[in-house]
Amino acid sequence: MSEIAIESASDAYAVLLDNPGFALDRRGRFLRARLKKPHLVLSTSHVNGGQAEHVRYLVNHQSCEGKGHQGRHDQLQGEGQAGYHRTACEEAGVSPENTALMGTAANMQYAAVREESFGETRVCAVVTAGVQGNAGRAGDPATWDEAGGAWKPAKTIAGTINTLLLFDCPLLPAALARAVATMTEAKTAALLDLAVPSRYSPSLATGTGTDQYCLAAPMDASVPPRTWSGKHSKLGEILARAVIEATKEALRWQNGLEPSRTRNLIHALGRFGIDEARLLADAGALLSASDRALLEANFQAVVHEPQAAAAAYALAAVQDRIAQGTLPPAAGDEALANQASLLAAALAARTEAYPAFRAELLAAGAEGVPLPALIARAVAAGWRGKWS
Repeated sequence: MSEIAIESASDAYAVLLDNPGFALDRRGRFLRARLKKPHLVLSTSHVNGGQAEHVRYLVNHQSCEGKGHQGRHDQLQGEGQAGYHRTACEEAGVSPENTALMGTAANMQYAAVREESFGETRVCAVVTAGVQGNAGRAGDPATWDEAGGAWKPAKTIAGTINTLLLFDCPLLPAALARAVATMTEAKTAALLDLAVPSRYSPSLATGTGTDQYCLAAPMDASVPPRTWSGKHSKLGEILARAVIEATKEALRWQNGLEPSRTRNLIHALGRFGIDEARLLADAGALLSASDRALLEANFQAVVHEPQAAAAAYALAAVQDRIAQGTLPPAAGDEALANQASLLAAALAARTEAYPAFRAELLAAGAEGVPLPALIARAVAAGWRGKWS
């Protein structure tokens, strides 16, 4: 096929990547992939979405701020999807008729670009990601309903993972559709690696409620198209690696999420209703005035103590297995008390005192104790025993 004649990029756009199939550039709140030749595109764009062959631009747009931007939300709602698409494309300097668009509250300066290759095949993933307000597990309770052509309730929730995925080889339509499944699994793998919690249930997140994507593969009759992009294919492997690494990097920049910063007792247990203020107050109430003051002065060191964090992650895993029915409910309280005792011993840096901490927690009553209260008892016991 003949190459599509594209508009020249504005001088205001900074080129991030330029290769024979596409050019990736960024300006302000817009990131664009300009396709240099015909591509088969699959996207979630409200306009030109689904499968299309006429799309020339893939655009990611910061459409609002993450929190409290109600005026902007009302404006976009008033314009409707078609109006928003047209306005955003005009601001980006692209044709609305030939553009697939994604919107997000994430900063385009934090977009992560990752390329992976095997042999002569190359895949490029470009991801923006935020999970602080909208991360969830598939099947969690939903807050929106579409009925009669309208969505309700109208509510702004921050957090979206937007993925651009660009191939340098043709794919059959079925293979492009399968790439969505591989991409989604890879995105979820990145979230699980970082132990990102759901904001709607006590589970780990598998994505956000507003995730979007644009996938594009060149249309070239002279090259045999790839027929499969699942995990058992090298194409699926490099696709997934690119998405995993780009998603992690985007979350590192947007939300400060990276493995070393998740060594945090609150990160491990926050999805069970435990936050810093509550834990400090509840644990402090079980301590003497002097121990409480010392805990307050050193609380960040406490919640980041690596052995205590390790015990907290183990406790979270036990709670998950109880919730999923892997462990019998009758054994649940004791299993959680065992892990909480390990947390106390780890915080005290006195692993040999584990039996004493276990006896203390069980004596206080472990049956039916809400998890936040059990953790507060463990922290108080460990802190009290650290210097005694």
